Amino acid sequence: MITAVKNGKIIYGDIIIEGSTLYLQDDKIAGIYKDGYVASPVASRVVDAEGKYVSPGFIDIHTHGAGGSDFLDCEVEGYLRAARTHAIHGTTALCPTTTSGEYSELLETFEVYRKAKPLNTDGAYLLGLHLEGPYFAMSQKGAQDAKYVRNFDKKEYTEILRLGDGIIARWSAAPELPGAVEFGETLVKKGVLPSIGHTDANSDHVEAAYKAGFTHVTHLYSCTSGVHRIKATRYAGVIESAYLIDGMTVEIIADGVHLPPSLLKLVYKIKGPENTALITDSMRAAGMPEGRSILGSKKNGEEVIVEDGVAKLLDRSCFAGSVATTDRLVRNMIKMADVPLTDAVKMASSTPARIIGAYSKGSLDTGKDADVIVFDEDINVSTVIVGGKVIYGE
Repeated sequence: MITAVKNGKIIYGDIIIEGSTLYLQDDKIAGIYKDGYVASPVASRVVDAEGKYVSPGFIDIHTHGAGGSDFLDCEVEGYLRAARTHAIHGTTALCPTTTSGEYSELLETFEVYRKAKPLNTDGAYLLGLHLEGPYFAMSQKGAQDAKYVRNFDKKEYTEILRLGDGIIARWSAAPELPGAVEFGETLVKKGVLPSIGHTDANSDHVEAAYKAGFTHVTHLYSCTSGVHRIKATRYAGVIESAYLIDGMTVEIIADGVHLPPSLLKLVYKIKGPENTALITDSMRAAGMPEGRSILGSKKNGEEVIVEDGVAKLLDRSCFAGSVATTDRLVRNMIKMADVPLTDAVKMASSTPARIIGAYSKGSLDTGKDADVIVFDEDINVSTVIVGGKVIYGE
């Protein structure tokens, strides 16, 4: 089937193309042709963008849920509901993310993921799991449940990698913990991205971890160390190290609450759109009304309060994950951080695709997966196409 997405302003890398039509053939991008070109494909279906922007779909490589469901609920319907909720806000692919929890719950998540993926026909594509924990610094646990946070256990993580073979895309851990280098090297051999997160590491730890494969930082500025003193000596932390190491990529929660405009601008200025991915870090309350909610699974999660556009622990001592969707992230980068539209889209599409290794996604290049969205000047999404199928809108 040939689908034509016409009458739109096509976001193609760093440029915006007008007077042309985007063509899809089945589940792939067939190309962009100037309107009226005699060799343009003959479309069997037309999507009218009505003058809006036509963009590659957004990719969220760190989300815990949405629509009232958390991926740790271990419910197939919950997976589908969260994927659908994110999709209608422009996310065409995502990494379901777990938190530190019971070992048995994690293994059950693997089985539910395997069951949900083939049934996910009208939601964001599932790219593979992101395991967030449990190997974290207790001092930087954030909203993670302290009773599950612990040091590396080689026997444990080796078994997890075996049981989760082929479905784990990334794993966040603290690089200052004993055994971090071996952990990182093991993940790389398995094709899993090691990511630095929930950590009090200094620059020496980060440099050693980077060489071992930790090439990405989980939610920069959130539960990541900055410059600090030990007695009279100052040490650079994860934040400074991420800026100094050119090959290090980062992700930021651009919900407008976790980071102020000044820090959004700083990350963009130093790391650039090619090395910065926008993430939601959303919990189950994304796409839901504010009020009481649960961070983590229904069984072992922690009650939180959603107010002022963010989830917080009940004592308001720290944030407990965001309630953002990717359209909000892109909108905030444009309006709060003065980032050009094309760069904001890049940070939500091609950059996360490259970071997670989803090389068939993230752009409108010919041959890439036909994941396309249509949105207006305020990033209100009106059409979502995943794998060539219109799942929302026209």
